[in-house]
Amino acid sequence: MEKQALDFTDKTVFVAGGTSGINLGIAEAFALAGSRVAVVSRSQEKVDAAVKTLSGHGAEAIGFSADVRDVDEIKAALAGAHERFGTIDVLVSGAAGNFPAPALGMSPNGFKAVVDIDLLGTFHVLHSAYPHLTRPGASIINISAPQAFVPMELQVHVCAAKAGVDMVTRVLAMEWGPEGIRVNSVVPGPTAGTEGMKRLAPTPELLKAVTDAVPLGRLGTPMDVARMVMFLASPLADYVTGAVIPVDGGSSVGGGSLIGAGVEQPERKIR
Repeated sequence: MEKQALDFTDKTVFVAGGTSGINLGIAEAFALAGSRVAVVSRSQEKVDAAVKTLSGHGAEAIGFSADVRDVDEIKAALAGAHERFGTIDVLVSGAAGNFPAPALGMSPNGFKAVVDIDLLGTFHVLHSAYPHLTRPGASIINISAPQAFVPMELQVHVCAAKAGVDMVTRVLAMEWGPEGIRVNSVVPGPTAGTEGMKRLAPTPELLKAVTDAVPLGRLGTPMDVARMVMFLASPLADYVTGAVIPVDGGSSVGGGSLIGAGVEQPERKIR
């Protein structure tokens, strides 16, 4: 990975879910840009691997094993990052869960699990981080999904959860703006090499169908998303808050067919 043009030297970045996929790519981008980086996820093994990777980029990095659904664990992780690095300049909340299923083929616990990770987890991270944020100047970026505003079959749980995340973004932008804290959402489209793409497009044929549905003709990369996150965290975006910004190659312009193109559809029943 190349060194980034934006300079985050002496800045502290905390990435929830920052041990794999898009979120690890974001953490790596900030590490290459000179920041101190703290990551958190449930797996201690993944945390250790991520810290090793980030340290390999020359960053001062630490990690914590914590579940975003457990507010006490998240509070402890954020307090640990604050104790080590001082106030948090950039907070990225990206922990997420997903599995394709029709509403009638999903248990209430399955629905609740995704809402708890995506929506409640986002609230836990932001609420717990609030005492440790740099004032003024802190930037919060929530990692959302197209399901927040494009209804998709087999994704009722994610649609509900991510729509909630974007409303959390907008409301906290209003409430915390007077203190100089900016809150935005980034909406990645189909991104190569992620767990989400493996689940939603598990075969070469389905992956091609998803790719062909992207106006720019390719899947995104974690670095595509990371660049937008870094822009929002930088002084270039000092007057941007409450925004929900797709980074999806134009895929959301075409409506709700994208994810469905990568998933075998259930048999429709006419009642």
